[in-house]
Amino acid sequence: MSTDTPTIVLVGHGMVGQRFLQALAERGLTATHRVVVLCEEPRPAYDRVQLTSYFSGRTPGDLSLTDPAFIEAHGIELRVGDPALAVDRAAREVTARSGLVVRYDVLVLATGSYPFVPPVPNKDAEGCFVYRTIEDLLAIEEYAKNSTTGAVVGGGLLGLEAAGALQGLGLTSHIVEFAPRLMPVQVDEGGGAALLRTIEDMGLSVHTGVGTQEIVVGEDGAVTGMRLSDGSELATDLVVFSAGVRPRDQLARDCGLDVGERGGITVDEQCRTVTDPRVFAIGECALAADGRVYGLVAPGYEQAETVAATLAGDGSAFTGADLSTKLKLLGVDVASFGDAHGTTGDCLDVVYSDSRAGLYKKLVVGRDGTLLGGVLVGDAEAYGTLKAFTGSVPPVPPESLVLPAGAGAPVRLGPSALPDDAIICSCNNVRKGTVREAVTVHRCTTVPEVKKCTKAGTTCGSCVKVLGRLVEAELEASGVEVDKGLCGCFSQSREELYEIVLALRVTSFRDLLDRHGREGARGGDGCEVCKPAVGSIIASLAPTIGASTHVLDGEQAALQDTNDHFLANLQKNGSYSVVPRIPGGEITPEKLIVIGEIARDFGLYTKITGGQRIDMFGARVEQLPLIWARLVDAGFESGHAYGKSLRTVKSCVGQTWCRYGVQDSVRMAIDLELRYRGLRSPHKLKSAVSGCQRECAEARSKDFGVIATASGWNLYVGGNGGATPRHADLLAQDLSDAGLVRLIDRFLMFYIRTADRLERTSVWLDRIPGGLDHVRDVVVHDSLGICDELENLMAAHVAHYRDEWAETISDPGKLARFVSFVNAPDTPDPVVAFVPERDQMKPDLPLLAIGLRPADDVLEGTATR
Repeated sequence: MSTDTPTIVLVGHGMVGQRFLQALAERGLTATHRVVVLCEEPRPAYDRVQLTSYFSGRTPGDLSLTDPAFIEAHGIELRVGDPALAVDRAAREVTARSGLVVRYDVLVLATGSYPFVPPVPNKDAEGCFVYRTIEDLLAIEEYAKNSTTGAVVGGGLLGLEAAGALQGLGLTSHIVEFAPRLMPVQVDEGGGAALLRTIEDMGLSVHTGVGTQEIVVGEDGAVTGMRLSDGSELATDLVVFSAGVRPRDQLARDCGLDVGERGGITVDEQCRTVTDPRVFAIGECALAADGRVYGLVAPGYEQAETVAATLAGDGSAFTGADLSTKLKLLGVDVASFGDAHGTTGDCLDVVYSDSRAGLYKKLVVGRDGTLLGGVLVGDAEAYGTLKAFTGSVPPVPPESLVLPAGAGAPVRLGPSALPDDAIICSCNNVRKGTVREAVTVHRCTTVPEVKKCTKAGTTCGSCVKVLGRLVEAELEASGVEVDKGLCGCFSQSREELYEIVLALRVTSFRDLLDRHGREGARGGDGCEVCKPAVGSIIASLAPTIGASTHVLDGEQAALQDTNDHFLANLQKNGSYSVVPRIPGGEITPEKLIVIGEIARDFGLYTKITGGQRIDMFGARVEQLPLIWARLVDAGFESGHAYGKSLRTVKSCVGQTWCRYGVQDSVRMAIDLELRYRGLRSPHKLKSAVSGCQRECAEARSKDFGVIATASGWNLYVGGNGGATPRHADLLAQDLSDAGLVRLIDRFLMFYIRTADRLERTSVWLDRIPGGLDHVRDVVVHDSLGICDELENLMAAHVAHYRDEWAETISDPGKLARFVSFVNAPDTPDPVVAFVPERDQMKPDLPLLAIGLRPADDVLEGTATR
């Protein structure tokens, strides 16, 4: 470019900086301007929102937001590891650490924020870290190798994520929060209490209402503990400070730009600094015109768009932003929106709380019914809809929006109920009307196309579910036929494929694909969506249609997911778990001894699970047949922990031992588990039987749960105790033993027949037209006249059940697959190694991360024979 080409210098290349570059490119400004980026970190922009996912296996490359092709195509001069050190506003020059001096016409500061570290003694000692960048995580990971306990100062979003990361690294984790509750900015007292209970149940220790007074160090200067404000002392050898952030505005201060009293570069509604019209500030370093420093990525994106629009001559202003957030912290949904703390005068609260299930939902409403805001903990499914209605009067009573499914009559509002100005994606400020235009004007027909057109759902992803429903509704309203096919290979839904397989007795995936697949897919191999789905359908109908009942027979073996492929659950280090069935949780001392001996001889980690059975972890693939041969010989059979099938039927001790029990819950649990074992279904199935109304087996959190009454049994269906808890609904009551089994037979086969791929019974019950009432009409009152067929299908399954592992160990052909390397069947996987912990062993995660062979002092898990 010539020297006359105007130059835009961007200082900082985080998420907001990258969005600014994209906004420049979209407006054609990269073609008319020289763009220079000075980036302090050693890598280009990455997804800091998903930073903790690094500890779940995502690499720094996976987190990157920067496409080198984009940088090259737009001629952007990106200098990583070369931060700006000084700005000369008179000469309009920026000096980088490398000595580079760049003259600018426009300077945009996107320097972000820095972690606040409380000014306590020894805060910089060895073993103290912050949690902000990939480099911080790498340092923590390395130091944790020689640590046993970690403490996080700060119970906000990043603090909870950091504590979870430390726990994942094998450390005992503590959280120290000065406020009286966790996440004090996002949730209220009730939400904080629900969150606290759930997090403590995960094994993390939480200390609220106390501050850190001092970091205690040993003679070598390394951390040994923390002294708290209540006088107590916490032993720890690693400390992570996550006590909030402060605007990084020192560069602005040094060059004379105005900053706020508590930090932040003062800007106007165009994000132009009030001191110098050629200098702009965006993101966490900016003090916006409304007097607020925004610490979320969505407002930063809006500011980036505002500056790009201003430079392009378009009218744009940033006057404030929505602070609504939806997060998943340690697997727990947490969301807040609008006036979450009820600061509006004369407002009212509508609250639903279930401390046992870890649920807390609060809506703040005005006297006139206007939805002002809310807090959701444990179940944030309705977040997208509720946030969109904020500021308006919903078309239904507020209490109907917070009641969970199964606790009254919850109302589920479809996308058509939302006004066009409702915000669908707060990260990118995309309204419903914009999504509708993408479908009707720009002819987008899929969610990926709408995401590309509008940017909705491209940042945190919390709005994608609402986005999908909205796109589908808009297509249907426009008269466009919506493709509801299972995948690109089949135009039929899973339910339709089930009917085809059943009616035509199709026993082969290839036959089904060639006869009923899309034209372009016929003769092909299928895809990773349809192969396991069709494999499951054929397996569930095998006795009726004449197919093999073993999932590793013939073509069926090639259709299975990784877990089914080896009849075991794959673990994070490449080893497998072994889970024998223990019906109803009842086991003899002799069988307990067998499990102990096998775990000892093969060096396996043992764990008693919430499903009332014993899991053994750390088996190599070639060890699985050897282990199962001993288990089968002792009378055990597969627990199907690896399959989309029945897992367990929990039970309490019932009337046999408990003074409150009114029925024999153990016997019933065993009968049900033995009846439905091996039943392949769209998703896993869990059950429980409680011997009285005290509900010790937690039956109402299961796909089908049974609770004893003085007159028989009550049957509940559609429960879920996982990431989206749901109380099961009462289907029928006071049933006899035979009546109970008959209804469960019908319910399960109707679910298998009509559910979508990977759809739990809880989601299916909410989705299926007519919901619970329709299911009751079908399976109790036989409204469709199919109950005899459903019962016959289940009877065929029960009559033809064979233990998969018992058949496998007696079949040399099936045993041949249990090797790590096909071309070297006697060679174990060298990366599968372990290190000792608490008198057992655990995966050697650092070894796994770098993929090296184990050292001599690392346990390789070889069997003792």
